[in-house]
Amino acid sequence: MTFTTRLKEEISKSLNNEIESRCIIEAFLRYNATFGDKITITLENASVTRFIYQIIKAIFNTTPKITVRIQKRFRVKQIYILDIVENIAYIKNSLNLNKVPTLDSDEEKIAYLKGAFLGIGNVSNPKTSGYHLEYILDKKKDADYIAKLLNYFHLNAKVIKRSNKYISYIKMSESISDLIKMFRAINSLFEFEDTRIYRDHKNMVNRLNNCELANQEKTIKSGLQSLEDIEYLEKNNLISLVDDKLKIVINYRKKYPEASFQELADIISMETDYKVGKSGINHHFIRLRKIKEQDLKKEK
Repeated sequence: MTFTTRLKEEISKSLNNEIESRCIIEAFLRYNATFGDKITITLENASVTRFIYQIIKAIFNTTPKITVRIQKRFRVKQIYILDIVENIAYIKNSLNLNKVPTLDSDEEKIAYLKGAFLGIGNVSNPKTSGYHLEYILDKKKDADYIAKLLNYFHLNAKVIKRSNKYISYIKMSESISDLIKMFRAINSLFEFEDTRIYRDHKNMVNRLNNCELANQEKTIKSGLQSLEDIEYLEKNNLISLVDDKLKIVINYRKKYPEASFQELADIISMETDYKVGKSGINHHFIRLRKIKEQDLKKEK
């Protein structure tokens, strides 16, 4: 069962007052029903089917006809078809399909978004992919309206065209979490947040490990470079050109070839009378390199 399926099932089991139920069914039918001599709704989720059936019966005082079909394309699954054949004119007038929905309160706006999500919404699995929640619509004006509602709640929604569809979507994990919270889907919210915390922690650990590896590589490279410079000075009898403090640093670098500048500074400060810091060690090795480079120029 996908995260979207679990979320929709939890939404379909929530309790709603009459105002919320009207907004839910208006959005659901507007974007997910076929209108003609009858109103036909096709669903794949039994829990959502039961939920929509109960709302239609309660709000419009009519009982939809239910047909269950087995679809064997790709995988076997049940398809639920609801046909409304009574009170068609009354339902169409109630929905005002040719007009922009009139939603006054936050309660109505959230319920409308909830109903639309049950019909045309989808959210990616937070465990296996990036964060993405979307509404898939046929008309740009509808996509713009859904995005407007989402942005009313500061969810940073955008609209794009994909093939012949228009997509209202949000990608920020905090925004998706806020919307699930507004849907009052507490179990799905906890699952989403647990996954988000785990992924954020894992990413932080990976970044720290990468940073540590980079520092180790830098330390090894610096150690090898300084050892090469020391070896050059020794082979060419140039050690006599350095002062006593640099000689101390040279001896300890040979003794601790893999130590970082800070570690080398700590060891020298602890074991000798020469108190030196990380920048001091770096300065000494710069001087060492300059002596080597000057000698190489003379040879050329």
